[in-house]
Amino acid sequence: MNFAPKLRADWKANKGNPKGRIITSYFRCAQWFAIRKRQTLLWLLGLPVMVSYRLIVEWLLGCELPAKTRVGAGLLLYHGQGLVINDNTIIGADCVLRHNTTIGNILRDGLASGSPVIGNNVEVGANVCIIGEVIIGDGAKIGAGAVVIMNVPAGAVAVGNPARIVGQDAAVVGRSEGQI
Repeated sequence: MNFAPKLRADWKANKGNPKGRIITSYFRCAQWFAIRKRQTLLWLLGLPVMVSYRLIVEWLLGCELPAKTRVGAGLLLYHGQGLVINDNTIIGADCVLRHNTTIGNILRDGLASGSPVIGNNVEVGANVCIIGEVIIGDGAKIGAGAVVIMNVPAGAVAVGNPARIVGQDAAVVGRSEGQI
């Protein structure tokens, strides 16, 4: 899926949420230029967009969503404050991220671990930490304040510190068997 359909899906997902629309629209524009880094002229033309993205979205709005992060269409951002995402994280389509959420890797002995992979239709509550080389399955829900350091299966509901599975949506599990 290219720039315009992803932008439309993000715009639709953030209906009634102007801050979410600003962040995701700016993100898609900066991302479009960032992935064309090897095309020198396009990258140079996009440099002001990428610099202003960093200034406005990261510094003023407090949402660290690096332009090179792979994010599927339909990203919904509630509140868009205190969001920190590692640039190697992969986020699927139609995901919901709430404020004060950290998605990243762990430093061990000076080396970074792998970054999380988040499936499609995942809802992440406020104040969540998803750390390390974990996989969050399609349709999973991560409760507010959870610290996820292990894989979460498709359709599961994970809560607590450390996160534990407290439920599972059988309909989601049936649809996503073998997809992750």
